[in-house]
Parts: sequence; C-alpha cells; structure tokens
Amino acid sequence: MNEQSQETQRGVILALSAYTMWGIAPIYFKTLQAVSPLEILSHRVIWSFFFIAAIIWVSKSWGKVRAVLRQPKTLLLLVATSLLVGGNWLIFIWAVNNNYMLDASLGYYINPLLNVMLGMIFLGERLRPLQWFAVALAACGVGVQLIQFGSLPWIALALATSFGFYGLMRKKIRLDAQTGLFMETCLLLPMAACYVLLIADSPTSDWSVNPMSTNLLLMAAGIVTTVPLLCFTGAATKLKLSTLGFFQYIGPSLMFLLAVTVYGESFTLDKGYTFAFIWGALLLFSFDGIKGHRHARKLACTS
Repeated sequence: MNEQSQETQRGVILALSAYTMWGIAPIYFKTLQAVSPLEILSHRVIWSFFFIAAIIWVSKSWGKVRAVLRQPKTLLLLVATSLLVGGNWLIFIWAVNNNYMLDASLGYYINPLLNVMLGMIFLGERLRPLQWFAVALAACGVGVQLIQFGSLPWIALALATSFGFYGLMRKKIRLDAQTGLFMETCLLLPMAACYVLLIADSPTSDWSVNPMSTNLLLMAAGIVTTVPLLCFTGAATKLKLSTLGFFQYIGPSLMFLLAVTVYGESFTLDKGYTFAFIWGALLLFSFDGIKGHRHARKLACTS
C-alpha cells in the first residue's frame, strides 16, 4: 500500500470516528439542559483548552504552537475559524436543548452538499453532472419550504454554512489538528473565561452549589468537544473536501433517529418535504461517489 493510500485510509477512519461521536453528542448536551447555551459554550472552550494543552505537553509539541505565533497570516485565518466554530457550537447547543434537534440534523445533511460547492468555488474541485443535480435537489428542498410554508430552516442553514466554511478554512490553513484547535480555543478563551467568571448569573454558574455530577459533566465538555473535532480536522487534511462530505451522513442520521425515537420531536410536513429532497440529493451524491471511486480504481489497476 503506497503512502497516499495509507493517508486516505487514516482519513476515512478519522472521519467515521468524528461523525459517529457527533451523531450521539446530543445525548450529552440534553443532560445539561438546566445550563444556559452560552455557559455550556464557555465551558466547552475552557476545558477544551486545558485538554488540548495537556495533549501538546505530553507530545512535546509546543514548537508547533510557537511556529504558528510567528505566522501573522495563519493567525488571522485562525481568528476566523475560531469564530466560525464557536458560532457553530453555540447554535448547535441551543438547537438541541430547545428541541430543534431535527433542524440540527437537517443542517448537517445539507453540509456535505455545501462542501461540494465550496470545494468547487474555492479549491478548484470539479463537479460531475450527478453532483450538480444533487445540489439542485437540495436547493429545491430549501426552496419548497420557503415557498410552501413561508419560512426558511434558519438553524439548519446556519449550522451548515458555519461548519462548511470552517472545514474549508481549516483545509486551507493545513495545520495539524491539535495545534489548530489549541490556537482556536486560545483565541476564544478570554471571552469564555470572562463570561463564566464575570457575566454568567444563573443557578448553575456557582460551582460551589452545583451537584458534583453537573460540574463533572461541564468539565467533560473538553473531551466531548475535542476528540471528534481532532478526528475531523485530521480527516480534513487527508481527504478531498468532497470525499469528506460523504461521511457526514452518519452524524445527522444518528441525530435524526435520536430526535424522533428518543426525544419525541415532531416530524412535521414542512420538514418532511425538505428532508425528502435532501435525502434524494444525498442518494444521488452517494451513487455518484461510489461510481467515481470504482472508475478511479479501474484506472489505477490498468495504469
């Protein structure tokens, strides 16, 4: 097996791990419904910072962090990625804890198709005819909801857009997963610490009166946040953006099943129309991806 194949294989394993963990993440956030979304977000940032700092310390990777600090252009891009991922986290937490998990699921179904478009526009990746048709079907799904029901799936679109651009920019930075995420949490840390220490005024903001279970769950936000995101950013540097999009069906499918079967969210008619178009688009996209992969393998075997 050549080096490129090994890199691709590692990318596939990392992508599968990331999206499975993201798919079941709502279970964790549902246990923290008593805590405000901004408070949970702040703890995600703070404990992720300490968790990744420990990883960097153990792996003796501080040299990579110092190297980034000497690159103003990379730092500027990391400011943008930190704001994108922070915004995505906040929207997701709010959606899950306010019973909009189906909307969150829809957002991450749209995301692979958005990734294809971003890959074409910014990375010069070419779209095949079936991919174009899949993207058009997804657009129809959003359009039907707007025309028929007079509303847009704002939560879904915000999640898809923020995470799509996050993936694109992290791919362009070409920074290893732990260093990039450490820098992002560093940049978000002052705001998070300020909120927790000076602004938050909720029943759960005083750790001395919280149940130990709540405090431990908040501390676990570092692990819940960091591990799948490290897997994702690792996969993003090893796979084409359009290939990475293929694996994203795992997360929203698990989320969809949890929303309907465990948490009792209503699958209304407007969501039904939109999901039907998106699922149709993803079936086409998957078929095209499998066909393209087989064609590439045949070419590789004959060369």
